[in-house]
Amino acid sequence: MDINCDNCKSKFRVPDEKIPAGIESIPCPKCKNRIVLSTGQKTGELSLKEEPAGRSDSEALSFDEAQMSDSYDASEKPFDFVEEEGKTALVCESDPERKKQIIEALHLMEFNTNETDNSRDVLKKMRYHVYDLIVLNEKFDTPNHELNPIMMAIDRLPISTRRNIFVALISDRFRTMDNMTAFQKSVNIIINTKNMEDFGKILSRGITDHESFYRVFKETLKKLGRT
Repeated sequence: MDINCDNCKSKFRVPDEKIPAGIESIPCPKCKNRIVLSTGQKTGELSLKEEPAGRSDSEALSFDEAQMSDSYDASEKPFDFVEEEGKTALVCESDPERKKQIIEALHLMEFNTNETDNSRDVLKKMRYHVYDLIVLNEKFDTPNHELNPIMMAIDRLPISTRRNIFVALISDRFRTMDNMTAFQKSVNIIINTKNMEDFGKILSRGITDHESFYRVFKETLKKLGRT
């Protein structure tokens, strides 16, 4: 059967025999919008392949990767409960001292935080929740900062989701608030490791500038009923 996401307009093709029995809806693997299925009782293992472009057959999203099943381990969800106005942040930093500085600053900014030690857990958390803020060290859990799997996952997010996530890249290569490099890296702000003592102030300024830049745009989308 063909599956279409009304939110991000992605299209997927799934063999009927591969749809697990009793599954009534699935989250879109791109934007996480729930897609209601209009199938009867089916059996098998679900596998989604985007049409027409995207991943090759060998790279097709598997049932496990996309977390399509309505059954899951609730302990994998990043938050048990967050108030409607609560802000959430994901911290991807391996250095204990820097991680402590980041978390302390985020708590002062009233963020609910998650942190983990590996990319696999980060990607799992991102499936279940769209964070307001992601703080990512470009060397987190990877020997090659140019192939950071978390950065690659962020780059693949649909723009309607990505624009609602503020990404702060921690780097020892680039200077703090280098806007041109931030644009090239598809992040919102760069903070050099030498400036971690002022992490909170730098991040707060970056978020304020970001919100001011997008305020009119988001208000217009809201009036059009597209948010």
